[in-house]
Amino acid sequence: MSTKLLIVEDELPQARGLAAHLTLDGHEVDQAASGEEALTLDLKSYALVLCDLRLPDMGGLEVFERVRLSLGDEAPVFVILTAYGTVEVAREALKAGAYDFLTKPVDPTELSVLVDHVAERRRLERANRELAEAVDGQEVSERLIGRSPSFLRMVELAETAAESEATIMIRGESGTGKEVVAELIHRHSPRRDGPFVKVNCAAIPESLLESELFGHERGAFTDARRSRKGRFEIANGGTIFLDEIGDMSPSLQVKLLRVLQERELERLGGEGRVIPLDFRLVAATNRDLEALVQSREFREDLYYRINVITVEVPPLRERPEDVELLANAFAARFGRKNERQVHGVSRDALLRLQAHDWPGNVRELENVIERAIVLGGRGAWVERQHLASLDAPSPLVDGDRIERLLGAKVPLEEVERELIVQALGRSRGNVTQAARLLGLSRRTLQYRMGKHTIER
Repeated sequence: MSTKLLIVEDELPQARGLAAHLTLDGHEVDQAASGEEALTLDLKSYALVLCDLRLPDMGGLEVFERVRLSLGDEAPVFVILTAYGTVEVAREALKAGAYDFLTKPVDPTELSVLVDHVAERRRLERANRELAEAVDGQEVSERLIGRSPSFLRMVELAETAAESEATIMIRGESGTGKEVVAELIHRHSPRRDGPFVKVNCAAIPESLLESELFGHERGAFTDARRSRKGRFEIANGGTIFLDEIGDMSPSLQVKLLRVLQERELERLGGEGRVIPLDFRLVAATNRDLEALVQSREFREDLYYRINVITVEVPPLRERPEDVELLANAFAARFGRKNERQVHGVSRDALLRLQAHDWPGNVRELENVIERAIVLGGRGAWVERQHLASLDAPSPLVDGDRIERLLGAKVPLEEVERELIVQALGRSRGNVTQAARLLGLSRRTLQYRMGKHTIER
């Protein structure tokens, strides 16, 4: 991804060397030999400024402060260039809000990686702006749809709680739209102009989640070729959304608790360097946290820290009056997406949809309607025959099957193994989805798969 950069450096050979390297990487690079020269440029047009700590007319920190005061949120990302003897001063720059610092002579590979990170940060910022426009505009009506009393109460509570700085726990079954509710909370909060950072704790391997959340310093582990900010640092000034927090390991729960209490963190390999934080936490889970606390799988002190305000997202089976609204909204969306003239869902098809209990909730309904639009030909309506997928799944073990197993005196261990195999087959080998089907944590299912020597 091409990025526009400015190098503020009075040592011309070094500036030219950095510019040449970055130009070969495909970036657009300008140069300034002093702070005053840099301040005369249109700094809003740059994604990144590499600024020497010591310039002939002023310090790099002064340049940074003046740019930040004049441009505010439109200021480019600042990286300070420093000699080894002034690393402590450069660290002060980080506390003041600079993105990072590089020691001279600058390692070309490290520089390339840093610029890539900045480009990714800018991409995330653009995505957040688009999210803000979507949530404030028509798309929010497409994603948060309902007229049932339980749904409207939930939305009202979420919007009211959003105005505070309190930690919010979103509870609800898988597929009910907890992430959308989290986005709603962010957009109605005082931090709406800050970043909205999402982390699915169940989707990231435990070995990587700590670094993903808290960041790491260069050399902290084998592949740590440069320092990297974690999601908490990226969320500074905004909201961090920890989805599936009930799946977080006990060791990470301890570290999360400290971050929430102290509002600071130490990156992996940070050697005592403490980074202050300013974020708002929104968490979500589809698990019974109270039961996890009782079984000591979830820390009680962390539970009380995150469970300040609870927003319960009702399952779709408890809001049948919303099925018609949702189905027609999805039909319109996927009709536009697939360039088809779709008027909506026929009355006969709607009766079939309303008869379903929706174990996968809104996400399942969305998938059913998309499949009907894609495979249903060019008809103007979603018809009942387009909903054949609703009749395909069967229970993992139905009543007759249970009777036969009991009559044959099949050992419980074999029944458990069969259930796990069926759940993995239903989820096409996705362990997280299979765990949800079985009402287990991902780690518990992995343990039982190992016990029964079950491969994916």
